[in-house]
Amino acid sequence: MDNLEKQLICPICLEMFTKPVVILPCQHNLCRKCANDVFQASNPLWQSRGSTTASSGGRFRCPSCRHEVILDRHGVYGLQRNLLVENIIDIYKQESSRPIHTKLEQQLMCEEHEEEKINIYCLTCETPTCSMCKVFGAHKDCEVAPLQNVYQQQKTELSDGIAVLVAGNDRIQAMISQLEGICKTIEDNGQRQKQHLCEKFDALYSVLEERKKELLLCITREQDEKLGHVRALSRQYGDYLEGASKLVETCIQSMEEQQMAAFLQHAKELIKKMTDTAKASNMERTEPGYENMDHFIINTEDVSGMLRTIDFQQVKLTL
Repeated sequence: MDNLEKQLICPICLEMFTKPVVILPCQHNLCRKCANDVFQASNPLWQSRGSTTASSGGRFRCPSCRHEVILDRHGVYGLQRNLLVENIIDIYKQESSRPIHTKLEQQLMCEEHEEEKINIYCLTCETPTCSMCKVFGAHKDCEVAPLQNVYQQQKTELSDGIAVLVAGNDRIQAMISQLEGICKTIEDNGQRQKQHLCEKFDALYSVLEERKKELLLCITREQDEKLGHVRALSRQYGDYLEGASKLVETCIQSMEEQQMAAFLQHAKELIKKMTDTAKASNMERTEPGYENMDHFIINTEDVSGMLRTIDFQQVKLTL
């Protein structure tokens, strides 16, 4: 029964699947509400199913295996329900006489009062403690709360933070792909402008050879500058994504901790790290048209006496 219960736990909310269960193309299961929360966070502009305006689909990345699918305009409501899993859950609930997650736990004991179990949470010191510490010990003047209440509150915060970071990671991955596309466009545009320049100078080779080299350097300099800037941004997003992904793994591992006191010893720090990481996701982006290099244009109709002063014409960019 224990092994069966583990197979019926949603990887997002860490609770037993809530009907209706949806099945992804990669064969992993999620609660429909959890799937919808992740989908909405990854596609903030997607219109809800109740909208009168037909909306297009959006991208959905499975939180278990990272497999990405494109959903239609119905969003996660267009995914197929897994009736087999629903039936198994119904049978499990009928056969099991105990509620989910009510296994007898070996509770942590207080270091100061060895015979006392840690059963309350000190809100002032932000640490689990025992009743004796509250009555006679170091926490007698502190504000305390039931361990269960704080456990549920912080576990909920950590679960919500995981969903936010997963969605944020999808946006960062999309930005990295966009930056890679910008790099390719800059390289293509730069190469095209170089070829145009060479064609003009080949016709005036004897006079323009020296100037041609100088102007090629101008294009290369700007190309390298832009590529350096965009690649630096791409590395910055990549570093952020790597750190955020590791933090998500750490948080998921922490969510698997069944000991309330042990969980609470690290939950506050993880929640703060997630908050700081989420705030740091708003990083610099390239401006529209940054990859454009059409201003490297020359006019070969000028008289030969002015060839030595040929330079790129300034072209107003249309964004």
